[in-house]
Amino acid sequence: MACSACPLRSIGCGVAINAQTYSHMNKRWIVAGAGLVAALSVGGMISRRKRVGQFQGRVVVITGGSRGLGLALAREFGTRGALVALVARDEAELNRARADLSERGIRCAIYVCDLGSADPIRATVEAIISDHGKIDAVVNNAGMMLVAPFDLADDQDFKIAMDLHFWAPYHMIKAALPHLRKSQCPRIVNISSIGGHVAVPHMAPYAASKFALVGFSDALRAELASEGIRVTTVAPGLMRTGSHVNALFKGDTAGEYAWFATSASLPALSVSASRAARQIVDAAATGRGELTVGFAAKNARIFQGLLPRAVSVFAAMADRMLPHPSRTASHAPETGRESRSSRLPRAFTWLADRAIPRYNE
Repeated sequence: MACSACPLRSIGCGVAINAQTYSHMNKRWIVAGAGLVAALSVGGMISRRKRVGQFQGRVVVITGGSRGLGLALAREFGTRGALVALVARDEAELNRARADLSERGIRCAIYVCDLGSADPIRATVEAIISDHGKIDAVVNNAGMMLVAPFDLADDQDFKIAMDLHFWAPYHMIKAALPHLRKSQCPRIVNISSIGGHVAVPHMAPYAASKFALVGFSDALRAELASEGIRVTTVAPGLMRTGSHVNALFKGDTAGEYAWFATSASLPALSVSASRAARQIVDAAATGRGELTVGFAAKNARIFQGLLPRAVSVFAAMADRMLPHPSRTASHAPETGRESRSSRLPRAFTWLADRAIPRYNE
């Protein structure tokens, strides 16, 4: 009665009722939010527990496993129970990688091998079988990167890129395939690149060889599917592995290094090596056919598929902004360490530089 007799009291009563309603609603939202957070946390814990032991007792061969993404993959496979067999040409780097993995409780074996020809690869596969009795997965990760204008790239640059990015995976798979056929859960993971789908100026040898690997990998997936051998083709974008200091540069080496290292440090363009490794091993575990790693790389593939002409125009514009020394410039390559100019601020490459010791670069 009091409320109907007094309009002000009626308003006050309504405010009080609304305040109580909002209070109850807020409590419900808080409880719902807390429940959602708890569910996500439990889901994350279950997901992590599922990952642990996914590769228990399996032998995983990783080429280029001594540093960079290869080392990140070795850590991830090892955390999930695998014995990782690292294949690389530098014995000192392999020993450092083995020490790193041993400290983490990961079982590891190392094999020094020049992946540039078939015989050492076949001998290495035989050694792994002799030591461990089987091979369950092969990860073709070894790679090199040359950044140079096409005029300064010679026949040998293209040959080296093809030997390492196409022929080495070919010979490794050929040698390992009879043993993979005996595995209960065989896997082949070929680490290509976004550069194997969308070509980048000043990286013609790299792009040509990575395009070849993508085609080879996709063909293998179709042919081996009936045997239960899952082939995963991985196209990472720029990753913060610290590999920019070991990449090779020709021409205006300081200028080429500056744009490459800076790009590898930008969070919007690059992804951390550990995150990339986690996604790749997840894809291998589920037998996923293709994986593109990184927001920028995914968008690049989408635009290449939908608007190839626009991507071509953009690449041509980017090329005009890159260093273009005279055609008579030195053809001698320099590493990133040798190419860095004191004029390049450390802040521009801080994220990529931080990864150098972390991934044995």
